[in-house]
Amino acid sequence: MERYRFDGWTIQWIRNWLNGSIQRVAVNSSMSRWRSVTSGVPQGSVLGPLLFNIVSDIDSEIQCTLSKFADDTKLSGAADTPEGWDVIQKNLDKLEKWACVNLMRFHKAKCKVLHLGQGNPWFQYRLGDEGIESSPAKRTWRRQCALAAQKANCILGCIKRTVASRSREVILPLYSALLRPHLEHCVQLWSLQHKKDMELLEQVQGRARKMMRGMEHLSYEDRLRELGLFSLEKRRLQGDLIAAFWYLKGAYRKDGDRLFSKACCHRTRAMGRFRLDLRKKFFTVRVVRHWNRLPREAVEAPSLERFKVSTWLATGDQQCSSEFNSRARSVQYIYIKNLDAGVECTISKFANDTKLGGAVDSLKGQDTLQRDLDRLEII
Repeated sequence: MERYRFDGWTIQWIRNWLNGSIQRVAVNSSMSRWRSVTSGVPQGSVLGPLLFNIVSDIDSEIQCTLSKFADDTKLSGAADTPEGWDVIQKNLDKLEKWACVNLMRFHKAKCKVLHLGQGNPWFQYRLGDEGIESSPAKRTWRRQCALAAQKANCILGCIKRTVASRSREVILPLYSALLRPHLEHCVQLWSLQHKKDMELLEQVQGRARKMMRGMEHLSYEDRLRELGLFSLEKRRLQGDLIAAFWYLKGAYRKDGDRLFSKACCHRTRAMGRFRLDLRKKFFTVRVVRHWNRLPREAVEAPSLERFKVSTWLATGDQQCSSEFNSRARSVQYIYIKNLDAGVECTISKFANDTKLGGAVDSLKGQDTLQRDLDRLEII
């Protein structure tokens, strides 16, 4: 982290978190002796995958595009010529060498090759001495939708078997954290095109809502209204608008300028014109109509939080006022209550939950912290 020029406070915080850890093994009622942890990070921690990405030099000397997240690594490149295939194969050899040097190994049975594009020559690749299998040649969006629904149903069944409570306070957080992400992961890429597919995913959400006590006999719309939630279709629309917002704000500088074109006229905010009906379900086409209907305060929002508030005001369903109002109040509070004006220490704020942090290892630090507390009291 010092090599990547992280600030001293962050490095010290991470060092304090990792140093001095101990662990022991429990088997039934027997416990082993405590032993010091000399390497690694706690399993299941949020910082674990992040630190792996920082410390790992797996992408050094890699010419292709490499995406890494903890134990999930993807290598991609253009292989429309023998030269492109050779570059990818050489990068695979470098990855295998890196794993050997760092006393690690790839789970080669889980490694797959995904060939994309018409006329793809389908070159064969190897990782070490073993060849890498190719994934199914054609995975239609309908197939992707069916797989997402199948995985979500499996998780829903697991919740039914292992969780005895059927109260809203228990089932709703489990659904939001464990099940719904499978129905929405990368949905901007494989957006649903057929009504049958949309109904399939809505049925999964409907079954999850029906699990909650007191809602067995309500219709799907009534359950959404009672819980104050949006339908998956409306959530997909909001996801499209947020992705478009990031592109137009320059978050994806490499590709964003080529996806959309902004009109100079104030009467419209057209991002592109297409005549082929074949592409009407593409993200770059379907989001244009909804974007042009947004109010100006949403389009010109300075931040994502402000954009979400304006977007919910423009597209929100009155029947789903509970989810909208709770989120809007939380976000608007950040802007209406300008708590961080003149504050020198680190302040974290969310609705009515405010935290102030600072170093108090010296008299100057204590004085700074006290001055910030006085400012907050005045506000």
